[in-house]
Amino acid sequence: MTYQELFQQISTKKSYLCVGLDTDIQKIPAHLLKTDDPIFEFNKQIIDATADYCVSYKPNIAFYEALGPKGWESLQKTVEYIPESHFTIADAKRGDIGNTSGLYARAFFDKSSSGMDFNSITVAPYMGSDSVTPFLAFEGKWVILLALTSNPGSADFQRLDAEGSALFETVLRTSQTWAGAERMMYVVGATHPADFEKIRAIVPDHFLLVPGVGAQGGNLEEVSKYGMNKSCGLLVNASRSIIYAGNSTDFAEKAKQEARALQQEMAVYLDKYCN
Repeated sequence: MTYQELFQQISTKKSYLCVGLDTDIQKIPAHLLKTDDPIFEFNKQIIDATADYCVSYKPNIAFYEALGPKGWESLQKTVEYIPESHFTIADAKRGDIGNTSGLYARAFFDKSSSGMDFNSITVAPYMGSDSVTPFLAFEGKWVILLALTSNPGSADFQRLDAEGSALFETVLRTSQTWAGAERMMYVVGATHPADFEKIRAIVPDHFLLVPGVGAQGGNLEEVSKYGMNKSCGLLVNASRSIIYAGNSTDFAEKAKQEARALQQEMAVYLDKYCN
């Protein structure tokens, strides 16, 4: 999916919502445990309920890896089920020496190799350019680089002084020499609203993947006001607040209501701040 195609989806749906499929076998409704593939059945119903209100889905790979081969099968079936109109993110946070990163890229981008064909993957930048560029070797695929994450521990390293600026700012500046806004996004947590203006001054055109709205308490209007650009430039992720909005047989309907409420709020901010 290209930059323009993603913006077109956002404009058409009046939504920049990404639904995080952080599907925990210990949290899904009990009645699903009787099905052949409880994880996939849960995801399938969530996707059916929310597809009209979001533009992206983001499975967190750890929730599937933890289940071994069955988890990978559920993940593959989930990715295949997501409509092609939706931007898919493998939230894997990979990054290693070049040949290893190349294999990680094959795992998530090369359907003939692994069976999976995500549009993008989250990547940790700590090991530098040669750990990131192998992902960019796959034409049309996106890298979403961790910049300023939403967790409290992000301050341990990401805000350290690096020759006069915070380390996350150095990541933003340096990584722009590896790929432009058509191939690279950045993770910026909604729990850091005061930093969005500074970040936009460094990366004015890039998309930002923004976790932390919902269960983590990030403010959607602040993120939208200070983080949006003329192409929207935001994918705001909500996971637990949507997929676990209900825990009974009506869980999908509850998820739908939560996703619709976020989409309706986003429509207001698109009109107000996307210019």
